Amino acid sequence: MPRRRLVLLRHAKAEPGRGVVVDDRRPLALNGRKQAGRVGMALTAAGLVPDLALVSSALRTRQTWDLASAHLDGASGIELQVRDELYEASVGDVLDLLREVPPAMGTVLVIGHEPTMAATASYLAAEGSDDAALAQVRVGVPTATYSVLETAADRPWSDWGRAAARLVHVGRPS
Repeated sequence: MPRRRLVLLRHAKAEPGRGVVVDDRRPLALNGRKQAGRVGMALTAAGLVPDLALVSSALRTRQTWDLASAHLDGASGIELQVRDELYEASVGDVLDLLREVPPAMGTVLVIGHEPTMAATASYLAAEGSDDAALAQVRVGVPTATYSVLETAADRPWSDWGRAAARLVHVGRPS
């Protein structure tokens, strides 16, 4: 059955702030760089290569995308939008961006920050969602964790709102 899929990814592990680097300029830690590559491999293995990637403008999210996309099948065909709105975004901000997504896009990846990525997954999760995945997003997700939401392909992105999709999986590559 054709479907629309939204993948909400918390960026990989970043260097601590330590007060010397502006928060949105914190780079990935060495472990985070490894995590990001494993996320790309996991998304490819799960058939979750996006048509569109919406990425926060923060350095750590852009680096997560760069390293993950190197492991995505057909990455050169993925439309990329780096969006300032995703840094310090609310659930409403994420939904506003989703409502702008063209109907031709079947799978959308959003790379952002906590607590927004988990809160968005929880907000969108409808009846029939995976119980363990729902429990995880309700308490928040660790770095390099992605949540997958699905709905029928005939439901336009502009209609996504509370309880709009089934939360089918939360993953974090080891």
